[in-house]
Amino acid sequence: MSRTIDAVVSPTQTNTIPADISGQMLDLDEDDDLEVFSKDSTLAEGSMFNASMQTSPGSMVNQCKFEEDEEGDSKDIFITVDNPESHVTAIETFITYRVLTKTTRSEFDNSEYEVRRRYQDFLWLKGKLEEAHSTLIVHPLPEKFVVKGMVERFNGDFIETRRKALHKFLNRIADHPILSCSEDFKVFLSAQAWELTTYKKQGPGFLSRMGETVRAVANSVRGVKNRPEEFNAIQEYVEDFSNKISSLDKVTQRIVKEQKEYLEELKEYGPTYTLWSGSEEELAEQLKGVAGCIERCCKETEEQVGHLSDTLVPVLHEYVLCAETLKAVLRRRDNIQAEFEAKNEALATKKVDRDTLKEEIDKLEDRVEWANNALKGDWGRWQRSMRGDLKSAFLSTAEKNVDYYEKCLAVWETFLLSQRTEPSEETDRDNTP
Repeated sequence: MSRTIDAVVSPTQTNTIPADISGQMLDLDEDDDLEVFSKDSTLAEGSMFNASMQTSPGSMVNQCKFEEDEEGDSKDIFITVDNPESHVTAIETFITYRVLTKTTRSEFDNSEYEVRRRYQDFLWLKGKLEEAHSTLIVHPLPEKFVVKGMVERFNGDFIETRRKALHKFLNRIADHPILSCSEDFKVFLSAQAWELTTYKKQGPGFLSRMGETVRAVANSVRGVKNRPEEFNAIQEYVEDFSNKISSLDKVTQRIVKEQKEYLEELKEYGPTYTLWSGSEEELAEQLKGVAGCIERCCKETEEQVGHLSDTLVPVLHEYVLCAETLKAVLRRRDNIQAEFEAKNEALATKKVDRDTLKEEIDKLEDRVEWANNALKGDWGRWQRSMRGDLKSAFLSTAEKNVDYYEKCLAVWETFLLSQRTEPSEETDRDNTP
């Protein structure tokens, strides 16, 4: 349904983010402008304005990655999140991202759109999708992480990490057969900033939202009595998955931290051999050789740590957040069933208004059935996506590890070969007076 948007909000001043803003005074707002996908992850790419970043609407199709379970030829909407900018007002400084959309869908008035969105806009979209489709699995956003007085986190690596997560969030929605048809999603992709602000105000009022929250809490406290066995199995799987993926995430981040510390030690290790060679003439060749090996292995180690930080860490942490999303979806399904069970109990004991209550029960029965079918359909889809993502990350990590150790092995083998001497040469050296 189309909605009229007639309010105008003056845009804020826009400035491109400098490469280093650590020396500037920033009044960071508290409403979601310092969120990170992984607090300890560091991208190997460095600056957010690197050469590989797509900046042209025409190049966005090449940047989109298809899921293995989707048919690429039938994809009809392509989204790219890029070009972060700093917005400075009298009371806050925040980041917006350009959202580029190309589509052939008939419900869109144009085939291309370019808008700017800040994190709280993405958060609004996620909330609206979950509100309209309570038992569909909406991909998680980067978690909120506000750090006051820590301007050094407001840098290229930080923003690029968040950009990638927001890009994936929108493309997950675009690939979803139901969520991608949401009117809220369409408005998010096509409306200008002032139009989106007006559209948001058309939602339910505070009292309405509060009523929904109170009802959900009451249903949660009441609990569900006869959960279908298939959802018991899903809940057990999610709990087990959550424990395992959380453990992997913590251990992997600890390994990355330790490898970074090892790398710093390694950078100081090689020069020690070089310095020593200046005062040990008989061992100078060997000492310089070892220093050279350490230096080359140091470069390989830096690349390997960067790959781990950029490939495995984000995926593991992403699915830690996915596990929490699944738990919330299962709770919402249980709340719908709990309300249905409560109404049935009331019908059995109530003497008056039975017709009205029966009508409510019929509606709730339909809602429970829809909720169950929606979750069952999305559950299989989510599992395929999860397994594909984790498999890809594990294989990529394995290949990189093999490449890393082979290169380091080759470096040291080359050094050993260079130090081998022929028997005749060793005899001549021993006979030298």
